[in-house]
Amino acid sequence: MQSPSSPSTAPDRGTALAPPRSRKSIALLVLVLGVLTATGPLATDMYLPAFPQITRELGATEGQIGLTLTAIMIGMAVGQLVIGPMSDAWGRRAPLLVGVALFTVTSVLCVFVPNVTVFIALRFLQGVAGAAGAVVARAIVRDMFQGDAAVRFFSRLALVMMLAPLLAPLVGAQLLLVGPWQLSFWVLAGMSALSFVLVLLWLPESLPPEARRSQGPRQLAATVGSLVRNPRFVSPVLTLGLSFGMLFTYVSAFSFVSQNEFGISPQTYGWLFAVNALASMAGTQGNGLLVGRVDTARRLLMGLLLALGAVLVLLVLALTGAAELWMVSGLLALMMFSVGFIMPNATVTALDGQPVAVAGTASALMGSMQFALGGAIAAMAGMTPSGEASLVSMAVVMATVAVLSLLAYVWAARVKVR
Repeated sequence: MQSPSSPSTAPDRGTALAPPRSRKSIALLVLVLGVLTATGPLATDMYLPAFPQITRELGATEGQIGLTLTAIMIGMAVGQLVIGPMSDAWGRRAPLLVGVALFTVTSVLCVFVPNVTVFIALRFLQGVAGAAGAVVARAIVRDMFQGDAAVRFFSRLALVMMLAPLLAPLVGAQLLLVGPWQLSFWVLAGMSALSFVLVLLWLPESLPPEARRSQGPRQLAATVGSLVRNPRFVSPVLTLGLSFGMLFTYVSAFSFVSQNEFGISPQTYGWLFAVNALASMAGTQGNGLLVGRVDTARRLLMGLLLALGAVLVLLVLALTGAAELWMVSGLLALMMFSVGFIMPNATVTALDGQPVAVAGTASALMGSMQFALGGAIAAMAGMTPSGEASLVSMAVVMATVAVLSLLAYVWAARVKVR
C-alpha cells in the first residue's frame, strides 16, 4: 500500500476549499495572490538601477553588491523549506501573515544598513520572510485548481506578477531622480504592509483543519525523500530551476552590462527592463491561449527551444564582438517571452501529481530548488578575472543553463514514457 506522501499517489483533493466560480471572486483571488507573489520580483528588481550608486556609497565591489541579490534568493530557498511544511500543518493564512509582517520589518531595516556585510545579511532574512508569499500562493492554487484549470489560473496570476518586474526598475530608476537608493526599500515596506492587509481581509483559508497534515522531522524527511526520489517531480523542477537561473542571470548582470558596457543611464535601463517584462507577460498570455489546444508538455518544449535559440544567438554576438544594444535587448526580450511559457507549465507539471496534503511541502521544495539554483547560477556571471559581470560571461552562463534545462525536460519525457 502506498503512503500518503508517495509521489505516485493520485491527487486527493480531500476537503480543500472549492475553486471560486464567479469572475469577481476569481479576479479578487488573482489580485491578492498576485500582490503576494509580486513581492519577490519587487524585492529583487526595484533596486537594480541603483547598483552602481550602492556600490559607491557602501564602498563595495560589484561582486559584493551582486551578492545582495544572491542572498535574497538563497533566503527565499531556505524560507520555503520551512514555511511550506508549516502551511501544510497550520493552514495557509497564519504562516503567510507572519512572513509578510517580517518582510515589512526587514525592508525598513535595509534603509539603514551601515555596510555591505549587514546589507547582505538583511537581504538573506528578507528572502526568508518573502518566501511565504511565493510558496503559500502556489499551495493555495494547488488546493483550489488542477490540470488545465491550474495552468489558466497561473497564467492569469503571471499577468499580475509580471507587472512587478515591469514597474519595479522603472519606479526604482525614477526614485533615483528624487532621492537616494534607500527610497526603494521604503516602497517595498509599503507594498508589504498592503499585502498584509489584503491577506487579513480578503484571502480565505484554502486548507481546512481536517485536510491538514502535521509532520514531525521524520515524517517531513520521509515526504521530502519521496519527492526527491520521484523523477516525475524532480525533472520538471530542474527544468524550472535552471530556466529561472537563466532568467536571473539576466536580472543580476544586465544592470552592470547595460550601464558599463553600453553606457546607458539608469532610467534607460529601467525602460529596457520594462520592455522585457512586457515580453514575458505576452508569453504567459500566449501560453494561456494555447491551453486546451496544445498539451502542457508541448507548450513547455516550445518555451525551452525558443529560449535556447535566443541565448545561443546572444552568445555568438557577444563572443564575436558584434553585439549592439538593440540586438541584445531584442534577444533578451525573446528569452523573456519564452519564460512566459516555461514557468507555468513546468510548475503545473511538477505539482499536479501531488496530493493536497503535501502540496505545501512540494511547493516549498520546488521553490527552494528554483531560488537556490537561480541565486547560485546568477552569481557565476560575476566570476570573471575582474570580478565584474560582462556581456560575454552573462551569455555563457545563460546558454549553458538553457541547454541543461532542455536536457532536464528530455529526462522528464523519457520518464513519462516509461
